[in-house]
Amino acid sequence: MGKNIGLVANQTSVIFKKDNSYSHLVDSLVSLNIAVKKVYAPEHGFRGDADAGELITDGMDKKTGIPIISLYGNNKKPSPEQLKGIDLIIFDMQDVGVRFYTYISTLHYVMEACAENDIPLIVFDRPNPNAHYIDGPVLEQSYNSFVGMHPIPVVYGMTIGEYAAMINGEKWLKNELKCDLTVVPLINYSYQTFYSLPIKPSPNLPNDQAINLYPSLCFFEGTNVSVGRGTEKQFQIYGSPFLTGNYQYNFTPKPNYGAKSPVHDGKKCLGENLENHPRLTALNLDWLIEAYKSTVDKTQFFNNFFDKLAGNSTLQEQIKQDKSIEEIRDSWHDDLKSFKKIRKKYLLYD
Repeated sequence: MGKNIGLVANQTSVIFKKDNSYSHLVDSLVSLNIAVKKVYAPEHGFRGDADAGELITDGMDKKTGIPIISLYGNNKKPSPEQLKGIDLIIFDMQDVGVRFYTYISTLHYVMEACAENDIPLIVFDRPNPNAHYIDGPVLEQSYNSFVGMHPIPVVYGMTIGEYAAMINGEKWLKNELKCDLTVVPLINYSYQTFYSLPIKPSPNLPNDQAINLYPSLCFFEGTNVSVGRGTEKQFQIYGSPFLTGNYQYNFTPKPNYGAKSPVHDGKKCLGENLENHPRLTALNLDWLIEAYKSTVDKTQFFNNFFDKLAGNSTLQEQIKQDKSIEEIRDSWHDDLKSFKKIRKKYLLYD
């Protein structure tokens, strides 16, 4: 095609063959003599082995010798210098359809950089394993951060290709810029299609159960409760040394792959095992609320990260005020209704 390509990719950027073997997109493109000049890596790195929040440094892919530029940490958006000589960007990463999962924030910054530098962007669409429902509070813009950049609910029911179109169409890029965007759509896909991810999207989402529970359990990252980082059951269990009550399960986090310094390292945590919990079709607030009620010193339960995850300060106050789950859900109703109208404009599938 005679163009110099930049690739936004990680360990999920693969092409499967009929025998279920696969090759990485970088290797496939290079084998076709396509000039891949740079790889831009998101949170967790190009090979997906870094902890959440860990500093990702620039480097070089050992297999191909292609330079790798980190898009996590202080450098979230490719600079003009980092895009120099690039004619086209391809974005191909497996998302999980949750607002605070940072791959859609990386998508935003890549689109913005492409718009500013007149570089076309192609998004290879992939299924959303949490596309079967829409739920949660819609983010208030005053709580904008890298774990929530846009006015969307926690679970938004769109593929990453559709989401890219929404970023463009709703003029969410800086100065209302518009990216030259092409989405390569999926074949034979619907939002109710159960999709089991063949490759972990990040170190602490090891299986389908963790991915399904992630939208509900990730709220605990804004509290003093562990979600199982430092165990082999990440986002399938939760617990804390500070919980009391009728919890029958316990675990002790220790450093491991993807969690070099886990919360409550070496301390016994009392909590709950959700490995066999039925598949969620809505956010579960029961676990969060019960943990708050079961914590002895409630002033130490929430941390500064919680409101960023919630996308507002309201949810924390509702829990502190002992609002019922029905009352909390009712407070989301109008914003969810408005979001669904916006979402509908960008849907590619049934």
